[in-house]
Amino acid sequence: MLQSFRDLVVWQKGMDLVEEVYHLTAFLPPAEQYGLRSQIQRAAVSIPSNIAEGYGRSHRGDYLRHLSIAKGSLLELDTQIEVAVRIGFLSNVQVLKINGLIEEVGKMLLRLIQSLKP
Repeated sequence: MLQSFRDLVVWQKGMDLVEEVYHLTAFLPPAEQYGLRSQIQRAAVSIPSNIAEGYGRSHRGDYLRHLSIAKGSLLELDTQIEVAVRIGFLSNVQVLKINGLIEEVGKMLLRLIQSLKP
């Protein structure tokens, strides 16, 4: 039985993703500190944050809405990582682990959302 949002594996994986994002964005040029680096980090942090916030809401609809926001942030992150690769800031090899986590968290979010729908 879940005692807290911290018990949700999707939240734990989301936190792993945040850690990886912060390690990876260290490789972005200093000029991107307030650009792409900041956007990537904010999108990543938004994922477990919205999972946690939704879990704390009283109504299922609120929970689903926050999970939907987390999924949107995940897709935003995926796009921003792709932008960084396409413009040459990061290599495909550098983003392998993050891409795997993005896929894993996405599948978990989808399953959780489906399980909560009436």
